[in-house]
Amino acid sequence: MSGETTGLSDTVRAVLDNAPRLEGLLPGPRERIIREELGMSPVRFFQILNAAIDTPEAQAYAPVLINRRRRVRAHRRSVRLGGPPWPDA
Repeated sequence: MSGETTGLSDTVRAVLDNAPRLEGLLPGPRERIIREELGMSPVRFFQILNAAIDTPEAQAYAPVLINRRRRVRAHRRSVRLGGPPWPDA
């Protein structure tokens, strides 16, 4: 897909395309892949990913990834605020 048809930049699409394969990796290998293959810092990678999960374009482009990242964010927010460990618990 081109950036024009998805409404996403090439950088955002690269982050969304690579995020699933990076999720299970330990921080060292994950950071190396982000730097070497995507040419950005891990901090920038996650800034882009976290901003993208709130956009309808990212939801349309990678719905499974976006829904999973939203659940993880909600879980972490709930734990920080002293709520149940998972929303349905």
